[in-house]
Amino acid sequence: QVQLVESGGGSVQAGGSLRLSCEASGNTINRNCMAWFRQSPDKREGVAALNRRDGGLGKFYADSVKGRFTISLDNTKNTVYLQMDSLKPEDTAMYYCAAKRDWCTGRSLSAAWDFGYWGQGTRVNVSS
Repeated sequence: QVQLVESGGGSVQAGGSLRLSCEASGNTINRNCMAWFRQSPDKREGVAALNRRDGGLGKFYADSVKGRFTISLDNTKNTVYLQMDSLKPEDTAMYYCAAKRDWCTGRSLSAAWDFGYWGQGTRVNVSS
């Protein structure tokens, strides 16, 4: 089993920054690909992903967040971070951490159904 606990959400004005954290525990084999998804009333979107087994070197981003968001990994703390800069009102959503055993690819951000482990979510609200 894998447990994922997100933190770091909150309210911020447009142009501001937030850093989300996802602390993972449990079977490491089942949490190779770590990703962030977000859910708004309109849609669910994959935001960013990386693979633990390559130390998080390979990273994948949605076009909507490229250049603004950065995903990173601290294996010593079993934690994945999502640094969000230059936030926009359209970034407002519930953000979820997710994990799966298989390697992430660019297509992983479009395949939320493939992730077997999810956190409870953390709310991000960006005001204009």
